[in-house]
Amino acid sequence: MTTGRYISASSLKGPVQRYGTALAATCAALLLGRSLTPFVGTPFPYLALLPALTFASLFCGVGPSALATVVALFGLKYWFTTPAHLLSVPDAPQALTLVAFLLASSLVVLFGQKHRRKKEELRRTQGDLETQVQERTAELATANEELHGLTARLLQLQDEERRRIARELHDSVGQSLTALNMNLSSLGAHLDRLAKAASLVSDSTALVNDVTKDIRTISYLLHPPLLDETGLGSALKWYIEGFAERSEISVDLQLPENFDRLPRDLETAIFRLVQECLTNIHRHSGSPVAKIVIAKSENEVRVEVKDHGKGISPEKKPQLLTNGTSGVGIRGMRERLHQLGGTLEISSEGIGRGTTVEARLPLANTTEMAAAASAGSPS
Repeated sequence: MTTGRYISASSLKGPVQRYGTALAATCAALLLGRSLTPFVGTPFPYLALLPALTFASLFCGVGPSALATVVALFGLKYWFTTPAHLLSVPDAPQALTLVAFLLASSLVVLFGQKHRRKKEELRRTQGDLETQVQERTAELATANEELHGLTARLLQLQDEERRRIARELHDSVGQSLTALNMNLSSLGAHLDRLAKAASLVSDSTALVNDVTKDIRTISYLLHPPLLDETGLGSALKWYIEGFAERSEISVDLQLPENFDRLPRDLETAIFRLVQECLTNIHRHSGSPVAKIVIAKSENEVRVEVKDHGKGISPEKKPQLLTNGTSGVGIRGMRERLHQLGGTLEISSEGIGRGTTVEARLPLANTTEMAAAASAGSPS
């Protein structure tokens, strides 16, 4: 605070301290004047007392500065007027000097009091502003926490809905299409003598096979059953194999052989991260290869996805390398990792030098991991 740089009346807590400080400053000025007057001349006591009274008026208050003025007048009369060491009525010149000193002291006290009031008002205003800033900061922090909670809930609902749709497509629509395929095959066998009808049935059967394959692919992409049944490693290998076949991008997955099961939320987050990174490489990078490294230490899991494509232009770096106005996919990745206590860093050395995405996720304790693996295994 700015007010912390100054000595204020509030810093002199009690009246005894304020009065004592004012009297001490005045007595010190009188003693200094008495000691140096033989060397510098008669006006010096007045010049020494004015700073002491100014200090008293600024930092001790009206009462202490008024008492200091009275003590200064008695000191001047007792030590510096003729005859010295007497409190008799001074002559006219000396009386005029004392009156002038009294008027100057009064002005000093008045201006000091005015200054003290302004400074006190400023201190109160600053205190009110700081209180308001703290309140607004607390409200903003609360709003951010609520937003993070809402985003986490939306991501969780999205994953659950993907899992439900994938299950429905696989269990219901897939079985119905299989039955329809069997019916059409049977019908085709009875219509061998009707070449045209058999051709139509054959075409319909092929279409049903294609639809079944597409639905199975969509179902697996929404939420691969392998992710729940056998874990992250199998799901990633299946997805990368299909991605490489569709995109003609060579993907190198480096995953430890003894990679154990992780909590379900952690496995889902890593799978979605790799899925989003590979999608971005296919859409924007132009890289013919991609490399994925997943490593697990005692405390965290590190995921690195690297390509050798176009890289990030200087114009887009401020958006992509920070939490700025980046794409929806990147914002979703950041938010998903944030909810799990993880971090996401995107680095690029420039155009044509590729892009590296690195995520770090803290590991839960062994009990939580085992419980999550048991919950994710099929019953």
